[in-house]
Amino acid sequence: MVFRATVLTLYPDIFPGHLAQSLSGRALERGDWAIDTLQIRDFAEDRHRTVDDTPAGGGAGMVLKPDILAKAIDHASAGDDRPRLLMSPRGRPLTQARVRELAAGPGAIIVCGRFEGVDQRVIDGRKLEEVSIGDYILSGGEPAALILLDAIVRILPGVMGNDLSGVHESFEGGLLEHPHYTRPQVFEEQEIPAVLTSGNHGAIEKWRNAEARKLTAERRPDLLKS
Repeated sequence: MVFRATVLTLYPDIFPGHLAQSLSGRALERGDWAIDTLQIRDFAEDRHRTVDDTPAGGGAGMVLKPDILAKAIDHASAGDDRPRLLMSPRGRPLTQARVRELAAGPGAIIVCGRFEGVDQRVIDGRKLEEVSIGDYILSGGEPAALILLDAIVRILPGVMGNDLSGVHESFEGGLLEHPHYTRPQVFEEQEIPAVLTSGNHGAIEKWRNAEARKLTAERRPDLLKS
């Protein structure tokens, strides 16, 4: 099964972006995953290809029209049961657990919002799962969609050179990742911790776990509580 992403956007040229490079790019060329884009504006019917209108009740900005976006979503998901995601700062925070769930599936239909947002009726009517990548605002959903896809693609089978690379990382075990070191042995008068060059794999694993717990307690105590 090949993971296939369909991205609904007003700026299709943004994709695949950096995902066409390095390991993810080579995996894309091999056909290990696939991506296609759908221009939302193609579903507008007026001569100006209008996709937005003023918010009901007044206020700043514009809102993506539900009729146009609904047609685009229906076209992308015809006979398709892939999850429908909307990149949105008010969505549930993206977690590594959700990334793994998505990576295990057939792919995703990803809607990139613009302007002030998306008409709530299309969110409800098309059962869009709102996904947030953090507590900040972007100019549109495209950068967030690339981040989501980056997180997914890198853990697809065969994408990373060493599949264990995706296991010993931050959030995979509910902890932040332990510190890393490499040669030279001494850098600016600081040495690599002796345990890491001891050859004692049990002691190394114990040290890494202790360091991961220490970092998590300092920076993300909420992860320890959960």
